[in-house]
Formats: sequence, structure tokens, C-alpha cells
Amino acid sequence: MPRRRSYDQYCAAARALDAVGDRWTLLIVRELLAGPRRYTDLHADLPGVSTDVLASRLKDMERDELATRRRLPPPAAAYVYELTERGRGLLPVLTALAEWGAPALDERRPTDAVRAHWFAVPLLPVLEGLSGPEGSGGSGGSDGGSTPGGPGVGVGVVEVRLDEGAFHIRLGDGEPAYGDGPADHPDARLVLDADTCRALTGGALTVGDAVRDGRIEVSGEGTLAKVLRGE
Repeated sequence: MPRRRSYDQYCAAARALDAVGDRWTLLIVRELLAGPRRYTDLHADLPGVSTDVLASRLKDMERDELATRRRLPPPAAAYVYELTERGRGLLPVLTALAEWGAPALDERRPTDAVRAHWFAVPLLPVLEGLSGPEGSGGSGGSDGGSTPGGPGVGVGVVEVRLDEGAFHIRLGDGEPAYGDGPADHPDARLVLDADTCRALTGGALTVGDAVRDGRIEVSGEGTLAKVLRGE
């Protein structure tokens, strides 16, 4: 494939933007962080992108070894796109961008589309803090949902339910990841609204305060659910 235009600068940031600086590319990465997706599913969850642009960006991502395309075995016999290891390495980039952009979500515009799983990336660092010793080592934890002392809660799956839909986040054992839709066997389930989720990810509200104020309903009997409830 012919290469796209480059900044032609011997700079790591410029090289990165050569690969992911085009419009829609990082949002495609956001979608594929949830796992393999069919082209039609990607198009449905990227409202506003044209079919030509989406196809072009996916080809660029294949060329730059950010994503691969493979055929599912029968009876599905469909093609899916998934991130490579290099593509998955963009998770911290998207997390930082989401944190930086959170203040811009103070007001939802009438033209704004929304999907529940779009809250997963900014919510990852909030819940990830609960899975390590710092997240469970006293009342000073940044998430506000810590327990007094003891080891971290370890691996766990948190299902998050909003009015707009559900997604789940996996914590512990390396980088956290998320999936679209409900989890098969979540260790904890959170029910909240989009405004509460936005306040959590923007730092205006802690998990502990949201639970105590009744803005988050927590269910589950495992350690992770108890930590989230502040027990």
C-alpha cells in the first residue's frame, strides 16, 4: 500500500501521529480494545464515519501493524478486525486522552451520540486503583471505596450498567481491559447513570461517596464487591 503523508520529523511524537493522527483512527482503536469486531459493528458504533473513511482507516491500521483482519470459523464465516499487541499498547494513550478531555463533558450537546462502552476507557483507572494494595490500603485511596488495610483485591470482573447499556472491565494480572455488553460471571455489578460515571471519571466524585449517596448500586458477594461497597 502507498504510505500516507508523513510529518517527516525524526521525533517519536511525530512518528506516532503518522500512524494514529488521522481522524477516527484512535476511536477505532477504542472500539477494538473491547475485542474483535466486525466491520458492520464498528460502523454502527462509530456514528458519523463514512464507509469509505472507515475502510481506509482499517487498511492503514493493517499496514501500520496496529490491527489485523481474520476470518471467523464456520458457521460464522465472517471477517473481524482485532488489535495487534502494538495496537493494544495504545490503551494508556487513550486513557490519558480521556482524562484530559473529561472536563469537556460538562454538558451533553443535543447532537452528541452516546454508547455505554465509551465510558469504559476513562473508568478503567478509577476501578484499577481498587485492584492493588494502594486501592485497599486505608481511607486515603483516590477512589474513596477502600477498606482498612490488607492486600489488594486481585483479579476481578466488574460489570457496569448504565441506562445506555452495559460493559465490563477486567482488573488485575497485567493491563486492564474491557468488553462490550454484560459479563458472564461478574465479581461485582455496578448500576449507575451516565452523569455519575462522568463525575467519577472527571474526578469530581469518588466511588465511595457515590455508593454512600446512593448514586451507585453495588451487587455481588466477592471481595471486589465488598471493596466497592466500602465494607
